[in-house]
Amino acid sequence: MKILVTGAAGFIGSTLGIRLLERGDEVVGIDNLNDYYDVNLKLARLQRLRDYEKFKFIKLEIADRQGVENLFAKEKVQRVMHLAAQAGVRYSITNPHAYIDSNIVGFINILEGCRHNAVEHLTYASSSSVYGANTKMPFSIHDNIDHPVSLYAASKKANELMAHTYSHLYHLPTTGLRFFTVYGPWGRPDMSLFMFTRNIIEGKPIDVFNYGNHRRDFTYIDDIVEGVLRVIDKPAQINSSWASENPDPGTSMAPYRIYNIGNNNPVNLLEFIETLEKCLGKEAMKNFLPLQPGDVPDTYADVSDLVNDLGYKPATLLENGIKNFVKWYKDFYGID
Repeated sequence: MKILVTGAAGFIGSTLGIRLLERGDEVVGIDNLNDYYDVNLKLARLQRLRDYEKFKFIKLEIADRQGVENLFAKEKVQRVMHLAAQAGVRYSITNPHAYIDSNIVGFINILEGCRHNAVEHLTYASSSSVYGANTKMPFSIHDNIDHPVSLYAASKKANELMAHTYSHLYHLPTTGLRFFTVYGPWGRPDMSLFMFTRNIIEGKPIDVFNYGNHRRDFTYIDDIVEGVLRVIDKPAQINSSWASENPDPGTSMAPYRIYNIGNNNPVNLLEFIETLEKCLGKEAMKNFLPLQPGDVPDTYADVSDLVNDLGYKPATLLENGIKNFVKWYKDFYGID
């Protein structure tokens, strides 16, 4: 197939792109290469993709309406994996407009591109953040998510609502994936594993929010990509049992689907740090801090729908995943 991957220089996008190319798909990748974090890391990820003959890169801002229109009209992709977005819960507190430009304006441009160019299936990144103030565990796609606690979360819920509208009006199959704390080699520098590793190696303290009482459903990158591939290959279907008297938020009378994609095994933050310390052979200096605004104490994914529908099951043990990240980090930055 010919597949468009937005955010192709990103953590998930670049890893997914390689898997698609290795199985013989043609990949068109777009990214704006912004400086939210180290552009050199993005360029290094991109270089891995450029090694493949069937990869084409276009530098593009998804909020550029005309640019996105031209992209779809010219490339005639069959399927889209939309990962480009302004990420980060904490950043959304101080830079709200970035989330509207990228996550709302950018998303409508992608939807319009799919609608007008006969795209067979749009898969897009949502987030576990949409569960917001929900406390029922594990988080289920069949539960209501009307109480986001950050603008980032609100923008991702908006994406799900916008996608549903296009599935209903234009019969565009759309599938939203609620990612749960992805980690692994080539990861993002703004995420905890990257920041903890850097600071521990450099002998600097690490900030441990919520006094270490967080629980996170850490999911290894290879497990995430395996799930994404399976979803791309299976366009969303109408749920013939859907009933308006008792509406199921995770499915629809339209070709629309939502899935959690996580590890289904939450880990306490202090246990996570302890595992990292073992892999590094060095103890962290911990700076304990209260819960950050917009953060949630726990995430825990019910992935039963993904298991039942697509046979997806995460397989990477936390210790092995962290060990792989540490090896990559030291190799990438030339640390003995």
